[in-house]
Amino acid sequence: MPQPPYVVFVMGPTAAGKTALTLYLHERMDSEIISVDSAQIYRGLDIGTGKPGPALLQTAPHHLVDICDPAESYSAARFRSAAYALVMDIIKRGRTPLLTGGTGLYFRALEQGLAELPAADYRLRARLLAEARRHGWPALHERLRALDPESAARIAANDPQRIQRALEVCELSGKPLSALLAAGRKQPFPLPIKKIVLSPPRPLLHQRIERRFSAMLAAGLVEETRHLCRQGDLAPNLPSMRLVGYRQVRQYLAGHTDHAKMRERALNATRQLAKRQLTWCRGERNADWFDPSEAGIYREIMKKLDKST
Repeated sequence: MPQPPYVVFVMGPTAAGKTALTLYLHERMDSEIISVDSAQIYRGLDIGTGKPGPALLQTAPHHLVDICDPAESYSAARFRSAAYALVMDIIKRGRTPLLTGGTGLYFRALEQGLAELPAADYRLRARLLAEARRHGWPALHERLRALDPESAARIAANDPQRIQRALEVCELSGKPLSALLAAGRKQPFPLPIKKIVLSPPRPLLHQRIERRFSAMLAAGLVEETRHLCRQGDLAPNLPSMRLVGYRQVRQYLAGHTDHAKMRERALNATRQLAKRQLTWCRGERNADWFDPSEAGIYREIMKKLDKST
């Protein structure tokens, strides 16, 4: 009996080796790749996002790469709508959707659906940003803790984008974000999902992060960021400009730090990002975890996908 249609999720922290595994699977499956990366959506942010290069995209096209101008904001709701339509089209073509990336919220939005939340209010966001500049994001995180302890517990005190959004939802709706998410309307995904999580040992992951960022600097990350800054329409508070790596390089270009401190701050921020990504992955149900540094692990993953239903 042929297998019913299914979807593959390749998940894990930054620098875990998701791209290499995805290409290995893609070469052995009749698949199409969908990027699940909130950074690689932006045009012009190539080096610092680890985006697949033109040659690789020619041989292994990725859906949902280079779909936004960096002056735009993107949302999990927009991702779910686009990714859902792509998945269904790929299934109709008789292929397997192969979704890969490190943005856990996007994976979960596709699988579980999203609650109905208030639309963004940019005046309110500007006020919250001004308050953060005066008092610091940890102070706003403490305010969130008083209003919505559950959201504050899962949002880091140095995560301005999510602190801002959680406070925005509280003010606009009069209810905690966590309560709206729990009570919100869900649209469960209709197909089986096979989840692969890559998780190298922490020392190896940190080595990979350091090598990767050094390679980005050598490839011209500073010049890429300088070019973006010269565009004139990319304010520092935009999601694209708050991305790890670009944020630290931008501070360096503004003269707020030297090159060595910029590099160390970027590495620390990337390690913290990887930690948050792993924490998110631990909350995934029915996921199979693999250490990508083990010999023959790709073949083992392929066999796992072949055998599972």
